[in-house]
Amino acid sequence: MTVLSFSDLNERCCRENKSVYQIALEEEALLQETAGEVIRLKVLENLLAMKDSIKHGLKSTEKSISGWCGDDCEKLRNGYKKRGALFGSVFEKITTYALAVTEENLRMGRIVACPTAGSCGIVPAVIIAAAEENKIPETIQINGLLTAGLIGLIISNKVQLAGAVAGCQAECGVASAMAASALAEMLGGSVKQILNASALALKNILGLTCDPVCGLVEVPCIKRNAFLAIHAVTAVELALCGVESKIPIDEVVDTLKITGQLMSPLLKETSQGGLAKTKTALGLEKLLFKNVN
Repeated sequence: MTVLSFSDLNERCCRENKSVYQIALEEEALLQETAGEVIRLKVLENLLAMKDSIKHGLKSTEKSISGWCGDDCEKLRNGYKKRGALFGSVFEKITTYALAVTEENLRMGRIVACPTAGSCGIVPAVIIAAAEENKIPETIQINGLLTAGLIGLIISNKVQLAGAVAGCQAECGVASAMAASALAEMLGGSVKQILNASALALKNILGLTCDPVCGLVEVPCIKRNAFLAIHAVTAVELALCGVESKIPIDEVVDTLKITGQLMSPLLKETSQGGLAKTKTALGLEKLLFKNVN
């Protein structure tokens, strides 16, 4: 891989007069030693898998083994039917799609880990909802997903994308940055705007802990996807209007890594701190294992 940082990416885009997705396509073709069109077909497969996970997630209300989750997407849809979302139809779709995918994940359905299973609803919700509402063609959606993939890959060069390593900032936080980059690309943003959208999304979620109740990727993980999908859109709206991150994205990623190192192990997917040790969580844990036994 020749692009190891965002400064490398920006410099190459400027030098070769190419967009982020074009560099992403070239880099992936180089890594896999295949043609660009083959890569686009593979990305299309992932995009279609994302759409299927939304479709199946919207249809099912099957609960997880714990019985805690599985019907929140349906509750949200029913609520929107009665009163609509304050921010309109795009907001409706993004939040419901994010929940649909993450609930499909807890049912052991087919999802795309982007970048992880626990954060799988953010990128699909943003790309697909925005595409449907703005009539964005599939080829542009592929460009967006390529862009998101490269942003995630560059971040992963510096920090492992796992809650056990750096907290949920490295999972849902990175997914939000990826989704922001994808949407900015799909809406015609410049390279500068794409990188600013990613930086804004990521830096405003620094320090997010990974504290799943009972060690399950359910609470607070599922609803967190809906929140951070909207978070990504906010970053794009700011970036496309010319708002910039004063801290460059490479430095934001460095800070994410350092923050993860400073974070207590109790707050990194061990379920030994944070929400996982609240009074209610401990009660749920006791009840869950009683039922299991």
